[in-house]
Amino acid sequence: MELTQTHIEELYKFTRIHFVEHYDIQTELVDHLANDIEQIWAKQPSISFEEARDTSFQKFGVFGFMEVVEAKQKQLGRRYAKILWRFLKEWFSMPKLILTGLLFCFFYGLLDFKTGLDFLFVILLLLGIIDGVLAARLWRKAKKRFIEKERKYLLEEIIFRTGIFNLILLFTNFLQFIIHIKYIPAVLEKWVFAGLFTVAILFSYIVLIVIPKRAEELLEETYPEYKQMNTL
Repeated sequence: MELTQTHIEELYKFTRIHFVEHYDIQTELVDHLANDIEQIWAKQPSISFEEARDTSFQKFGVFGFMEVVEAKQKQLGRRYAKILWRFLKEWFSMPKLILTGLLFCFFYGLLDFKTGLDFLFVILLLLGIIDGVLAARLWRKAKKRFIEKERKYLLEEIIFRTGIFNLILLFTNFLQFIIHIKYIPAVLEKWVFAGLFTVAILFSYIVLIVIPKRAEELLEETYPEYKQMNTL
């Protein structure tokens, strides 16, 4: 026996019932289940599709598809980190390096004034407010995007949602660092502060603006079938 299109659709539904919400992981699991079911049928042609499906599913163990999902999350998380690093490196090459250097020099020079540190904290506060507004807009855009497309890829969600949480984590660690600034030698304080503020601004811009704008390109790079699916 061979699987029909109806069977394939049932397998997609089966993965969704078992808490697999991303289309790329669903497709990977459906391919695996379909091949396994056909092998089961080759040995036991009399059993039903549902019985073969459940037999195949039992091979995933007590936690079902969760281990596969977690493995894919780690894999795509590493890919997102590489994407982030790729765009960040662009700011340390000409001509963007000049802008990066000017930004660093601005923060470094600001610290020469007695009230320079206070200004930096004000800048940090303003940056946090701006990032909050951008993050909220990105969150709404993600929600609308997923509803309209009726499917979402794991990397797609990382780009539009996880990036926001990475930003929150960055500022949390940034504030923790400020609290412990007294442990840094005085001769390095200005360099460290200027560097941190520069990286924080670049990171915010890349995570909340650059990468989401390049989402389609990045998804096509990761999923060869993505462009074809969107043209149907």
